[in-house]
Amino acid sequence: MPRLLVLCVFVAIFSYVSVSIEVCTSSLMPGAKGDQGEIGDDGDQGKLGKNGPPGLPGVPGESGLKGELGHTGKIGPTGDRGDKGDKGVDGPAGLKGKPGTMCDCGRYRKVVGQLDINVGKLGNAVKFVKNVVLGLRETEERYYLLVKEPKRFREASMNCKLRGGNLAMPKSTSINRLMADYVSQAGLTRVYIGVQTQTKGMDGSSHVYADSTPLQGFASWSQEEELQPNTNSSCVELLSTGTWAHVECEATMFFICEFPKSRRRRGGREAVASSSS
Repeated sequence: MPRLLVLCVFVAIFSYVSVSIEVCTSSLMPGAKGDQGEIGDDGDQGKLGKNGPPGLPGVPGESGLKGELGHTGKIGPTGDRGDKGDKGVDGPAGLKGKPGTMCDCGRYRKVVGQLDINVGKLGNAVKFVKNVVLGLRETEERYYLLVKEPKRFREASMNCKLRGGNLAMPKSTSINRLMADYVSQAGLTRVYIGVQTQTKGMDGSSHVYADSTPLQGFASWSQEEELQPNTNSSCVELLSTGTWAHVECEATMFFICEFPKSRRRRGGREAVASSSS
C-alpha cells in the first residue's frame, strides 16, 4: 500500500513537469509578422544638440550713420617753437599829434640843482656821523671801529664777531697806516689787531690773520721783534707808530674791529652803542 502511494505521487509529479515544459516551449516561439499599425502622434521636442562649427563670414553690411561729436580731449604737449616769420608790410602812418606846450626848463633845472645841493649836504652829514660821532674810519671796502673797552685777546675777537666783523687785519701798508693814525689820534699807544701765532716748532713760528689766512706779503714788525722775536707770546698788538709786537693774550687793552661794507648797517648800529658807552 505504501509503495502504491509513492508510485502515484511520482507519476503525478512527472505529469506536472511534462506539462510545464510544453507550455514554456510554446511561449518562447515567435509568431507570424502582424499588419502595420497606424502612425502615432508626434512626440515631444527633444533636447538641443551641441553647437555646430562656425559658418563662413557673411558679406559686409552697409555703413551706419555718423555718430554724435564726442567730448573734447586733454590738451596735448606744447610743440616746438616755429621759425621766425617774414616781416610784415608796414602799416599806414598815424594821425598827426597835437602841438606840445612850451617847457619851463629853467624851473626844473633849478629844482635839480637844489636836489644836487641837498644830496651833497646829506653826504657830508653821513660822513660827519661816521667819522666824528661814531669814530669810524673807512676804505673802499671796509669800515674800521676803535672799541674803547679793555678786553683780553679772545674776548676782543669774540666782541668783533658779535658786531658782525673781525679783529682788524692790516694786510697792506696803507691800511696799517690808517689804523696806526686812528690809534694815535685817539690818544692811545697800542691796540689788539687780528694777527696771531699759529704754530711753534723747531723751524720757528707762523702767523695767521683773524680770518685764518696766512700772513704773507706784508708785515710791520718792530726792530726788536725782527732781531729777537718774542716766542712766548702768541698774540699781536699794533703800536701808534705803526709797528707790530708780540703781547701776552691775557693782557687787557682796546682793540680795532673791521666790517665789510656789505654789513655796514649791522656794524654801524652796534658801533653807535659802543661809542655811546
